[in-house]
Amino acid sequence: MDTASDGRLTERLRRRLRRTEHTYSAGEDRPLRGYAAAMTAFGVYTAGWAAVVRMRGRPLPERPAPWDVALTAVATFRLSRLLSKASVTSPLRAPFTTFQGPEGPAELHEEAHSEGAKDTVGELLTCPFCMSVWVASTLTAGQLLWPRATRTAMGALTALAGADALQLTYSALVARTTGD
Repeated sequence: MDTASDGRLTERLRRRLRRTEHTYSAGEDRPLRGYAAAMTAFGVYTAGWAAVVRMRGRPLPERPAPWDVALTAVATFRLSRLLSKASVTSPLRAPFTTFQGPEGPAELHEEAHSEGAKDTVGELLTCPFCMSVWVASTLTAGQLLWPRATRTAMGALTALAGADALQLTYSALVARTTGD
């Protein structure tokens, strides 16, 4: 193809993308390009981990042990909430979000900025469900590359999740017995 036909093809693709975004969004502001970039980044991130695991010659288990799945699930839950909701990690989210107010014990409600890529990053950083995909991938890679250290860290995160559950249960019981 020559340069002129490359330009026409590029322009046709841009128009089609704009039409798709407009049709999909139904009048709402939906950052599809940002989501596509986030999916691409996740694919590159995961492929990078897979390449490192392969280069190091680490064998993949036949299947994950049930204990590892449970440990990974609880650790993923806790680390995802710590990164996406905790007051103490708000400086990491601040460039991409706006503080709205408290949202539960030691957690915040923040809204993503609506400025291009910051919107998508802000949504990712404030959504524990979105964050958990990245965290689970990271912990899985960690188990393959540094199993002892990763399981130790996951054990600590799981203990923290258990302690949180006990703190909330205790607070609910105190409130119930004192009538608060």
